[in-house]
Amino acid sequence: MANTKNYKRPSAPQVGPNDLGKLPPQAIELEDSVLGAIMIEKDAYATVADLLRPESFYKDQNRLVFEAIRALAAKDQPIDVLSVAEKLKSQGTLNEAGGPIYLSELTRKVASTAHLHYHAQIVAQKATARELIQMASRVEESAYDETQDVEELMQAAESDIFEISQRAQKRDVTQIDPVIAEAFDRMRKAGKNEGNISGIPSGFKALDKITSGWQKSDLIIIAARPAMGKTAFVLSMAKNIAVNYHKAVAMFSLEMSNVQLVNRLIMNVCEIEGDKIKNGKLSNAEWSQLEHKVNELLGAPIYVDDTPSLSVFELRSKARKLVKEHKIELIIIDYLQLMNASGMNFGSREQEVSIISRNLKALAKELDIPIIALSQLNRGVEARTGVDGKKPQLSDLRESGAIEQDADMVCFIHRPEYYRLYNDEKTGKDLRGLGQIIVAKHRNGATDEIWLRFRSKLAKFQNEDETWDENELNDYPAAPLPEPGEISVSSRMNDMSADGASMDVPF
Repeated sequence: MANTKNYKRPSAPQVGPNDLGKLPPQAIELEDSVLGAIMIEKDAYATVADLLRPESFYKDQNRLVFEAIRALAAKDQPIDVLSVAEKLKSQGTLNEAGGPIYLSELTRKVASTAHLHYHAQIVAQKATARELIQMASRVEESAYDETQDVEELMQAAESDIFEISQRAQKRDVTQIDPVIAEAFDRMRKAGKNEGNISGIPSGFKALDKITSGWQKSDLIIIAARPAMGKTAFVLSMAKNIAVNYHKAVAMFSLEMSNVQLVNRLIMNVCEIEGDKIKNGKLSNAEWSQLEHKVNELLGAPIYVDDTPSLSVFELRSKARKLVKEHKIELIIIDYLQLMNASGMNFGSREQEVSIISRNLKALAKELDIPIIALSQLNRGVEARTGVDGKKPQLSDLRESGAIEQDADMVCFIHRPEYYRLYNDEKTGKDLRGLGQIIVAKHRNGATDEIWLRFRSKLAKFQNEDETWDENELNDYPAAPLPEPGEISVSSRMNDMSADGASMDVPF
């Protein structure tokens, strides 16, 4: 968490003339006109309520008047000169706000309320400009302080800019007709696609049948315990999307380096075991296979970023640039719990994760692309027994409240053979070499469970009916199931260090 003790944000922007004699951006006459219009036009406040705050007004008297107006509106009381004067009087600020005479003068300055919304927009823009100037002054002051960490300063400044831009972004209400037209257009396009896929296909047929592809503006959470294959799953999917469907994908890896990610992709595409990729001890046939198949990856629209401890504000900046410059259609984050919201203060990690997940959803909407974020599960899974008991549940999500609420879809990865569960007693299905994708939450569709083939030596998921090597079934030697309540797992399942830091190495 960034230490921002030298980087303070006042509650209301107060900016005076600077050393060069310049006045801050302001529009006093328009402020007067807006307040006067609100006090003489019955429904005027509703027109500007989403644009203006008390801090939007440069003139102190106007700020106090608007505070009184907003207090009256909150209680659904009439807003006019008399009621505003009475409210100011009850708050003890009537004289400070100029008294009844000043309120009367505000109403006399209004020639027409026809352009109220436009005038309010200008007042709001001037206020935003003052906030930016104030923020820049704080950054300048902190930058001269040699005790201030530059990285922390940049994180805090980026957080401030993000907050200002979020307040400045307003979307108008849209009449439903054009939205219906857009919905029909998307349905027509989906009908022309193979398999009726309306979104970004994952390349996994059974999964795409449930989701119709990853949909625009959706936040998708893919969660699992360590060693279930979170990273392997999204890398297999990224390869499918970029190589097979020629759609640009960006992957932010907060844990693995770019080279490690690319090695995983090479394993996936060239079907050469990871140990041989790392130590380079390949036979002549394997070198030939590598050189031939790696051409599939060359030129593929896959963009990787391995910035450690990435903040959600850095991500937003980079994502917007990627979409603009490289036409990115899908973003993958590995993984959510390693992100931070530096520059902001929180009472708990859960509050910070809440801010992160909410901003990821907002980013997906802003860029109109799906964002997939990997997430960890807590240890509740380990205490349960049996094939069904080991299946993850929504309550197993770490910091689950915010993540579950903000996500449009939550998927779990479950591999029974990791727990030495090799057969489904209900169906008799051989579970060796299989991974289950559980769609536990689907805001715009059905929930279901599907099976994929998992080839652990290649860190690769593929469709269940695709060819595979039966010799790969021997990755997990037989072992007795743990007794009820007993947790019997390998050291890789212990994903927390002694000080509580995450140690997950998704495979």
